[in-house]
Amino acid sequence: MQSLGTFDLLTPDAVLAAVEGAFGIELDGAIVPYPSYINRVFGLRTPEGGRVVAKFYRPGRWSPEAIEEEHRFITELAAAEIPVVAPIADSDGETIAELSVGNGREETEYQFALFPLRGGRNFDPESDEDWLRLGSVVGRIHAVGRLESAPHRLTCLPGSITASSVAELLEQEVVHPEVGAEFEQITAQVLDLIRPAFEGLPLQRLHGDCHRGNILDRPGEGLLVIDFDDMMNGPPVQDIWLLLPGRADESRRELALLVEGYEQFSDFDRSSLRLIEPLRFMRMLYFLAWRSRQRNDNWFRREFPDWGGKAFWIREIEDLREQALHVAHALRE
Repeated sequence: MQSLGTFDLLTPDAVLAAVEGAFGIELDGAIVPYPSYINRVFGLRTPEGGRVVAKFYRPGRWSPEAIEEEHRFITELAAAEIPVVAPIADSDGETIAELSVGNGREETEYQFALFPLRGGRNFDPESDEDWLRLGSVVGRIHAVGRLESAPHRLTCLPGSITASSVAELLEQEVVHPEVGAEFEQITAQVLDLIRPAFEGLPLQRLHGDCHRGNILDRPGEGLLVIDFDDMMNGPPVQDIWLLLPGRADESRRELALLVEGYEQFSDFDRSSLRLIEPLRFMRMLYFLAWRSRQRNDNWFRREFPDWGGKAFWIREIEDLREQALHVAHALRE
């Protein structure tokens, strides 16, 4: 995989000027950085007090076509009255703009988009009704998701997304050399085990990162689904299991309610629930690759100085081995 760019050249002044120029709005100069693992997101304000959010995509992560597919999916969901935050279009109807920044030695191009600010509180489901609501909103998203395709997005299958994550970590020599062989062995064994379980599964557009941190509650309005940056193609169960409070066998009540709510709007293949632990293993590797792409950022090195060291990788190998046992158990049932 190609090396991804950093945000070291992205200054507050460059952000403000880029947004004003691309979207034809005046800003009052206030800028609030929001937490974001892989992109950069800023809260901005107009002189009249209007609030917007600018999202700058990590250079080299997504092609323009892939970002367009994300925006198109969100726009389709909004048109279907599903609670999402659609991107703002410029005067030409475009939702993606570009910024080129240089310092005399290097130049980086950033793609960015603008969204209205929509607040809310974290949604912590407790009652049966809460879990039914969660399942229902995912079912509605998937009912729209299966209407079109997204050929430029990743596909959540072991032979594509996971194999490429493993290859990236090994080829870029991110894994500590003292545990590299062990990492390669455990990942190869589990990939060989889980590939057949995914064969022939129907795939469709998904949120891709549908954990409860991306579901907000807006009192009086209902739930709001945010952050489609990891939108992908895959089996619908991918957007179900991330909502669970624990492993599937520890969350039977919640899982049953999620599926019940989901099936009010979309059909669901219950046999795919056996893929939850394989999908958890796949996400662990995807997340490792995801973080490794940030390892050259000044911000990342400052915040995670021990990432990638020997002790870090020993812990990761232990976690992968434990998860491999859960995968084997799930596929035996």
